[in-house]
Amino acid sequence: MRLFTAVWPSEQVLDHLDLTLASVRGGPAGRSADVRWSARETWHLTTAFYGEVADGVVPTLVESLAEAGADLPPYDLALRGAGVFAHRTLWVGATGGLAEHRAVTRECRDAATDLGVHDDGRARERPHLTIGRSRPGSGPPRRRSSRPRDSSRLDDDPLAGLVRALAVYEGPTWTVEEVLLVESTPGAGRGGGPLYRTVERFALEG
Repeated sequence: MRLFTAVWPSEQVLDHLDLTLASVRGGPAGRSADVRWSARETWHLTTAFYGEVADGVVPTLVESLAEAGADLPPYDLALRGAGVFAHRTLWVGATGGLAEHRAVTRECRDAATDLGVHDDGRARERPHLTIGRSRPGSGPPRRRSSRPRDSSRLDDDPLAGLVRALAVYEGPTWTVEEVLLVESTPGAGRGGGPLYRTVERFALEG
């Protein structure tokens, strides 16, 4: 099965973000036709992505992650700001207990190493929650004249406009008390996105 570990924000945090995004979806800062928005049920902060894991290895991985969680303390996070990866992926960042969060990502990665299961190697020093991706061909419109484009216009580039609109966003603080091991089935979720199923939850008890 295709697995990853993640921290999930509280419902209060998701409600706050959902309400904020409702004010920019479809507006001049984020044209709906140009952005494929992530479904709310997929909003999370990945701590490790393992890819395909053999069924026989999963129980041992669960045990290893549970042991790691027992040594890690709960910590506070809040969603804040926004950015873009690879000119395509729109994300909201986080603030608060970042040192504690980085420790969680390291433990989630290391918990699988001895089992022959490896994280995808992506740097996760900047925790983030993906909220959307640009649709193919939805970049800035081509200029038809020699006049320079007004870079202050939010509707020139939907992702750049959204980053500017969400730059000052800050959501409520929540306490991270658990990490989830999640199975992902690409394309099986709402709107053709991934379908997630929680395999196990690990309490942070340190």
